[in-house]
Amino acid sequence: MANYDPMLIFIDAADDAAAYPLSRFIGMTVAANATILMKFESSIGSFGTDGAAADIITVTVTADTELTVFKAIAEKIAGLRRPNKDLGYVVIADDVNSTYVNSNITGIALAIDS
Repeated sequence: MANYDPMLIFIDAADDAAAYPLSRFIGMTVAANATILMKFESSIGSFGTDGAAADIITVTVTADTELTVFKAIAEKIAGLRRPNKDLGYVVIADDVNSTYVNSNITGIALAIDS
């Protein structure tokens, strides 16, 4: 399991999606009520090495449920790190099929560093 680096997948539209290895996940913050920002090392550009360049996934949630969504995402990530996981990925948010790791997530938007 030394090289195991599961992917976190985000689908915003049929032709707008991103997948990041868990090792590139930097963290989550609440930007405003009902808005969570998930930050990843840039998939292009400087790979976040300059401290500013990063890919941001904006996760829109039901008002005042940010902590609940934080916990749901953290639980999924923790589950990926357990031995004997055979998928190697988790879909955090899929706007096309309206499937999310938590029912309080209502949508996402991708902002990819250039």
